[in-house]
Amino acid sequence: MGAFDYISSFCSVSSTKTSKRKPMQTVEIKVKMDCDGCERRVRNSVINMRGVKTVDINRKQSRLTVTGNVDPNRVLKRVKNTGKRAEFWPYIPQHVVYYPYASGAYDKRAPAGHVRNVAQAYPTASSNAPEEKFASLFSDDNVHACSIM
Repeated sequence: MGAFDYISSFCSVSSTKTSKRKPMQTVEIKVKMDCDGCERRVRNSVINMRGVKTVDINRKQSRLTVTGNVDPNRVLKRVKNTGKRAEFWPYIPQHVVYYPYASGAYDKRAPAGHVRNVAQAYPTASSNAPEEKFASLFSDDNVHACSIM
């Protein structure tokens, strides 16, 4: 079989052009839409892009969700070309954040159950949260080694 593989490698047609396909991803954008016309204009601007699979608009949250093989920056640029002020979705669910009431995290314009995604809402490796300090006082391995006594 070695000779056959060697000869077939000369006869096979190989493509030198490699296809760079974008990975499947979900892009969430905050864009203010007041009426059906605004919603239609934003939807039509994004639905015609190459690689878009689904477009979901939630007008109550001012949220546009695009799923497909797309570049997030191109989607944002396309939405901005409609004349609307747009930005990437800045909010995350409140139950994901350790400190939802940290400075800058709470935003009264955020949808219910969401807070702004800021660095202060997450614990750092060097910070000692109160829960961590109290948990280190007691040891489950040696119950007689309580550091309080």
